[in-house]
Amino acid sequence: MTKSKYILDAAHSSVDFQVKHMMISKVKGTFEKFGADITMDVEDLTTADISFTIEADSVNTKQEQRDGHIKGEDFFNVEKFPTIDFKATEITKKSGDKYNMAGELSLAGVTQPVTFDVTFEGQSKNPMDGTTVAGFSANTTISRKDFGIVYNSPLETGGVLIGDDIKISVEIEVSTAE
Repeated sequence: MTKSKYILDAAHSSVDFQVKHMMISKVKGTFEKFGADITMDVEDLTTADISFTIEADSVNTKQEQRDGHIKGEDFFNVEKFPTIDFKATEITKKSGDKYNMAGELSLAGVTQPVTFDVTFEGQSKNPMDGTTVAGFSANTTISRKDFGIVYNSPLETGGVLIGDDIKISVEIEVSTAE
């Protein structure tokens, strides 16, 4: 097969994250606006060209005041850095439908190497328009300090308000541009 251009189906996709809060629980959030540029051959995903762009101000943690703080200078600084970007640099097959996708993640003005664990969930034909549809799950954990996001508050009982590790989970559905 040959590479085909795929279009992200945002209605069937998500970009979510979670972080430890007060050392005892997890806060989860999502990004409401994101896009992808994907060209691939589903028979050989190691040759795919993949990049993502997330609108940083579309963050939603279901708490408006917290979202405002995350958009500010202590975290994303969306006025200066309106997007979070990822560009894959190498995709390697681990086994079966499992892959490693290494690339460069740019967040709050800092670019760092990141590797996602990816699962190819399969493909099908869309009965409505005949396009080929494919699904993927991708997960990684990053250190927010690696991206210069160091805001925190010490807790009276020990520890800090916000954990360093950010778990990122991406679920996408794409279809051919036919």
